[in-house]
Amino acid sequence: MSGAGEVATVRGPVAEESLGRVLMHEHVFVLSPEAVQDYPADIHWDEEEKIALAVTKLTELVSAGIGTIVDLTVLNMGRFLPRLARINAAVDLHIVVATGLYTFDVVPRFLKHIGPGRAIERSEPLVEMFVRDIEAGIGDTGIKAGILKCATDVEGLTPDVDRVLRAVARAHRETGAPISTHTHAASEQGLAQQEVFLAEGVDLTRTVIGHSGDSTDLDYLRRLADRGSYLGMDRFGLDRPPHSDFDTRVGVVADMCAAGYADRMVLSHDASCWTDWLPEELLDGSPFTMPNWRFTHVSEDVVPALRARGVTPEQIDLMLIDNPRRILGGQKEGY
Repeated sequence: MSGAGEVATVRGPVAEESLGRVLMHEHVFVLSPEAVQDYPADIHWDEEEKIALAVTKLTELVSAGIGTIVDLTVLNMGRFLPRLARINAAVDLHIVVATGLYTFDVVPRFLKHIGPGRAIERSEPLVEMFVRDIEAGIGDTGIKAGILKCATDVEGLTPDVDRVLRAVARAHRETGAPISTHTHAASEQGLAQQEVFLAEGVDLTRTVIGHSGDSTDLDYLRRLADRGSYLGMDRFGLDRPPHSDFDTRVGVVADMCAAGYADRMVLSHDASCWTDWLPEELLDGSPFTMPNWRFTHVSEDVVPALRARGVTPEQIDLMLIDNPRRILGGQKEGY
């Protein structure tokens, strides 16, 4: 972990006061490594072209007033730190990277038979991997993770998903690193995640229940927040069914602010500079395109819309500056 009041980033530790406005759930690239390596023409991957694209998009983000992004790209999502370091060298932006494992059902095969109660009996390798990423750095890059990531979707707490959540929880307890999650809000998976975290002794004020903004159920959102977690209102721009549209997402955040929960929310897009997980026609240049699923949407469109709904500048600062600083800087409540 970085020192007190410091946050680990791609370019090294920085003072939490220097983070500026923070987008708490983004991705630079989400990729399939074997496709990138073996089938680049089939997925339209050109390394130098895509690096230049990322530099352009992240530079636009900085120009829109954002100082930091949290890149929640972890194992199973194509994380590759040397590429990210090249990009960050060309953009004056703090990038906090994550450790963890992204799965809705099973762990990768190299982990399946190793660990407590498995064919090769030993301590949980996931905990060891996550702690090493936080304390020593990811791979041989020396870049330390500043946050933990796990996921639960409509499949629920499968045995392997439960295993990952518990490993993330134990790495959190060992290192103090915060936790950010992917959830399926419609089936209230955030509550299931909280139950696992509580059973493992996690301080819920150090957790962000991601994709909470996919829900319009204010009771569900209040239940999550009243337990201490932050709500990730973090899919602005993802406006195609079955996801909420712009006005609905803005309305939910405004209503939660009016109810006194601005100190329990963070804002973001869950966007990427480029991904091979979606056909390019969904990302650019077709009738199905999502033109607002971009890094500048919160700054240019969401914040003005929230202000028009009565959200105050102080509440905006809580969601974009103070809450992220509290989460990433490692301070407890009441700082």
